[in-house]
Amino acid sequence: MSIDAQFDYAQAFSRTFGWVTRAEQESLRGKRVAIAGMGGVGGIYLLTLSRLGIGAFSIADFDTFAMANFNRQAGATMSTLGKAKTEVMADMARDINPEADIRAFPEGVTKDNVGAFLEGVDLYVDGLDFFAFDARDIVFPALAERGIPAVIVAPVGMGAALLNFLPGGMPFADYFGWAGCTPEEKALRFLIGLSPALLQRTYLVDPTSTDLREERVPSTPIGSELAAGVATTEALKILLKRDGVVAAPRGVHFDAYRNKLVRTWRPFGHRNPLQRIALAIAKRTLKKRG
Repeated sequence: MSIDAQFDYAQAFSRTFGWVTRAEQESLRGKRVAIAGMGGVGGIYLLTLSRLGIGAFSIADFDTFAMANFNRQAGATMSTLGKAKTEVMADMARDINPEADIRAFPEGVTKDNVGAFLEGVDLYVDGLDFFAFDARDIVFPALAERGIPAVIVAPVGMGAALLNFLPGGMPFADYFGWAGCTPEEKALRFLIGLSPALLQRTYLVDPTSTDLREERVPSTPIGSELAAGVATTEALKILLKRDGVVAAPRGVHFDAYRNKLVRTWRPFGHRNPLQRIALAIAKRTLKKRG
């Protein structure tokens, strides 16, 4: 008997019953989630959502696994070095749920394929690299046009910062306001927009490890794993239409290192006076370093 023939969906995900009803589990089985980026957080998102019983995915990433990925990426091992991230992660997800319908986009998300990438999608979970601004400029307008909700959880330090963008709510573009900005300005606005509380700033032991001009930021497996738990929880609530979904300009930032939880609220997004002050301070700090 083949492994696929031995698989039983109801039994595989039966331990989730109690937190979800059997009817809700069947609903999750019929959902499609799109994830752009299969690296630091995207790969873990795929596996965690697979273990939640999500039945279909659209995944995109043009990259291959390298040794620098070992500290945080679920698919990065000696045996996968040089292999396409979409191929490796799709295989890992199918090893959890052989029934999963996975559409892979090994060229990443582009203007030419974003329609196919989002076809039939119920929810988008952002797993793109922090500096993948061009890809986000393609994905988020397409999400807004199609009325598809989006979840972003930033793995910052040893914590995770959540933002949801829901149909009818504040758009991604209005919250971050990076149209016409330089890449460095986009990076600053993205960082401060994702984690307005900046809980991680107090324990960064080597500030030189962060260089937005060189597109370099440090990472931890702790942040990535926490982000996966938060993102998957939000996905469950949104897909099952549960209460308690917090949407931009409101967010949540939990930092495990500091044992601290902060609920953030930035009315008007990037236009908020507090955001403008934080951005000005960040610019001055970078100028002093450079």
